Amino acid sequence: MSSGGKGGGGGGKGGGGGGKKKEVKKETKLGMAFKKDDNFGEWYSEVVVNSEMIEYYDISGCYILRPWAMEIWELLKEFFDAEIKKLKLKPYYFPLFVTENVLQKEKDHIEGFAPEVAWVTKSGKSDLEAPIAIRPTSETVMYPYFSKWIRSHRDLPLRCNQWCNVVRWEFSNPTPFIRSREFLWQEGHTAFATKEEADEEVLQILELYRRIYEEFLAVPVSKGRKSEMEKFAGGLYTTSVEAFIPNTGRGVQGATSHCLGQNFAKMFDITFENDKGSRSMVWQNSWAYTTRSIGVMVMTHGDDKGLVLPPRVAPLQVIVIPVPYKDVDTTAIVNECKKTVATLEEAGIRADLDTRENYSPGWKYSHWEMKGVPLRIEIGPKDMANNQVRVVRRDNGAKADIPTADLAEKVSVLLDEIQKNLFETAKQKRDACLKVVNTWDEFIAALNDKKLILAPWCDEEEVEKDVKARTKGDLGAAKTLCTPFEQPDLPEGTTCFASGKPAKKWSFWGRSY
Repeated sequence: MSSGGKGGGGGGKGGGGGGKKKEVKKETKLGMAFKKDDNFGEWYSEVVVNSEMIEYYDISGCYILRPWAMEIWELLKEFFDAEIKKLKLKPYYFPLFVTENVLQKEKDHIEGFAPEVAWVTKSGKSDLEAPIAIRPTSETVMYPYFSKWIRSHRDLPLRCNQWCNVVRWEFSNPTPFIRSREFLWQEGHTAFATKEEADEEVLQILELYRRIYEEFLAVPVSKGRKSEMEKFAGGLYTTSVEAFIPNTGRGVQGATSHCLGQNFAKMFDITFENDKGSRSMVWQNSWAYTTRSIGVMVMTHGDDKGLVLPPRVAPLQVIVIPVPYKDVDTTAIVNECKKTVATLEEAGIRADLDTRENYSPGWKYSHWEMKGVPLRIEIGPKDMANNQVRVVRRDNGAKADIPTADLAEKVSVLLDEIQKNLFETAKQKRDACLKVVNTWDEFIAALNDKKLILAPWCDEEEVEKDVKARTKGDLGAAKTLCTPFEQPDLPEGTTCFASGKPAKKWSFWGRSY
């Protein structure tokens, strides 16, 4: 733990005593000041700072992402980048800036983003001739060039992806990872000759986003389609993966995969000569996931000791801590610890050793628990004598002794178990919050009870607007989260929970981040 934050450095009651031994600092607890169930917002801020994921910055809504967060982002990037390259996506980088007239070409699109656009208006002390926008997303940055590069059906499909930052300025309640003025993301932009190809890709990408959340971050999500009111501004339709945070009773949009249809092709004149010699407009998609995914993981798995990391995304999967007793040869123990780390690293496990002599083993346990490392290995004189190590799981605190001979194999199995257990536990908690309602009164009761609501709906925009208006309050209004692809049976004669009109589908509703 570096100095700063609410635990760590300095203080303690000082361990006096002479002798030549280095002073072992007395604070063996890093402790969290807030409990997850008592004050979720303060708990979350404390976890992301004390675990050394972020540092607050002097501009509101902007955060420094420290290695503990960036390494998670890199692990996710490594998986996703390899998968989209299999789909023949090519890497690009487009400029951060966009002119006003280009940004405003697609009216619905810019209206959706207008309040969030940051503008550059000065260079030094002189005003710019025309203000320049900083990208809130890159459709309008890229598509004038798609028009230039696409001439014939042989130029299709065009599939590009960029890893970059975007800026969205105006909002209330900044929250690290979840809602920030600048964030990192990948954005894919593709153009096809046919709608069928575009539709197919939308779902291929959405499945990759599901895998990021469920297989890597161990967060259960629902795949579905956004309502017309909630879809991407200027697009044809939007699909998303939606997570849910039981502690706050809020949905979180995890990632989106949009079919843009031919709307942008019309505005930016992106046409091609088809094989019959006549010109057609392309069909386009855009899709993205962001560093928000890290925040969703923190909220889902974190506990009163701090962060809990799923092994697949943990920058460090195993931390090895020597536990010397008085008058014991510490060199032998440290050497055994080094050997243990080497064995694990050879097996492809991300492991490290904490040999800091100015901290007690108990302090180190708390420190690495705060940082969420999935597995701790303790090695003391007795363990060495018995050719074993003590392992302690971060997810459930379970302890076991493992023979040194089977170390790598047993640790691999344990890491898989932890990954699986985190997902299953999160899924049980989310499923326990799911409430099926049929009437307005049931809906309001479930909303006030922090539930993820599944309700029959007539699919009318006016009704959704009405629900928003009727649920406005301190906690924010309720809205549709998505219409899940997996639809329960809708018996004939079922009416909409909000309007009483015939229901057309089941949709998830709730408050959201």
